[in-house]
Amino acid sequence: MDVTNAAPPDTVIDRAARVAVAAAAEAGAAIRAGLAGALSVRTKDESGDLVTDLDLRAERIILGHIRRAFPEHRILAEEAGLLDSMDDAWCWVVDPLDGTNNVAVGLPVCTVGIALCHNGVPVVGVVHEPIPDRTWSAVRDRGAIGPNGLLWRPEHRPTKAPTLAWLQGYPVTRTDTAARALRLTLEASSRRLIQLWSPLLCWVMLSRGDIDGFVGYRAGLVDLPAGALLARESGIHVTDFDGAPLNDFFDPEGAEVDFIATRPELVSELTLLVKSAADVTVTGLPG
Repeated sequence: MDVTNAAPPDTVIDRAARVAVAAAAEAGAAIRAGLAGALSVRTKDESGDLVTDLDLRAERIILGHIRRAFPEHRILAEEAGLLDSMDDAWCWVVDPLDGTNNVAVGLPVCTVGIALCHNGVPVVGVVHEPIPDRTWSAVRDRGAIGPNGLLWRPEHRPTKAPTLAWLQGYPVTRTDTAARALRLTLEASSRRLIQLWSPLLCWVMLSRGDIDGFVGYRAGLVDLPAGALLARESGIHVTDFDGAPLNDFFDPEGAEVDFIATRPELVSELTLLVKSAADVTVTGLPG
């Protein structure tokens, strides 16, 4: 028997999904309560990336749930980093507060994200919205569920141009010419280009049909397993910039990724749009 490719036991998946939902909800409650008071904000390192006391509090809650239920599993957490354990076949991916930069400036737009991967393949994904107290979850090959039930192929609302979300990874600088060209191209060809600073919320909006597409450039990996699994299980196609299905294998020590996510009928249109950005030159901006 090939253990590497063996399907994970349903009993583990079922229990993991329950643990993830409970952990995300408790972390969300802590964030919701914390936003009502004073917030401690500091930079993590020389990059200028931020962390708040709510990030750390939410992460402690989530790690506690996981460690109690699955002490043998490894964990990749946004703040604590990679926590190795006895069983490398299982890896949890935790973003305790996706939207820290929003929260730091008084904008309560954030989410909690938890995923579980088995041999690198995401099998459970949970996204929780703390402020409205709503949870979205997916189990591989079993579909995605939101507060109102099953999510599947959100109804298309015809408009003259699509509403899109844009994500660029934190290391992307203002002088990145590819990022400039992509943003300009997407904005010029869409009804609206949304930049939320909370990628997991963009995945939720795409999965429930609020937006038509989501484009990520040099995106970090910690948000991808939960968000992309939720989208895939709701009928969304996730591809690379060439339109080929994006490999969803998760490497906890992997690099950045480019992606396009949209409904099946818009894949070709968005792929051509992204490719057309290569012919765009942005001038007149500070270098």
